[in-house]
Amino acid sequence: MRLFSYFGAENKEFWKEKIRSFDWGAAKFLADILEQNRFDELLYGGDLFILADGDELVSFCTLTRQDCIEDKSLCPWIGFVYTADAYRGHRYSGRVIDFACSYAARMGFDRVYLATDHIGLYEKYGFTYLENRKDVYGDDSRIYYR
Repeated sequence: MRLFSYFGAENKEFWKEKIRSFDWGAAKFLADILEQNRFDELLYGGDLFILADGDELVSFCTLTRQDCIEDKSLCPWIGFVYTADAYRGHRYSGRVIDFACSYAARMGFDRVYLATDHIGLYEKYGFTYLENRKDVYGDDSRIYYR
């Protein structure tokens, strides 16, 4: 398996379509953002990390300056965390999250944040609950940090 940056990959179109192929609505939204070249505009820069098993997309996540919580004092954000159904149960999300956290640390950040509606999922990857806030869509989101 290999972990890499989508933006550094030669075959971005291939990986974008792999992301789009998942049933998860947020994956399709992310693929649209990539298709429209709006990653920097909507997520204020950052990166998209992919874990692949040959040509199979195993897991991915983003690391960006902003996510669905409007608070510039919290930065950076891990988002769009997803693992393909066939690869679940092996903590592959954790590998991608660890990679993103290490990348953030190399960039000088001592914390990363994550907004979610899941309870009990991200704690097993070392995240600590901070608080609940309304996101940009008006939904209640749990904010975690690591």
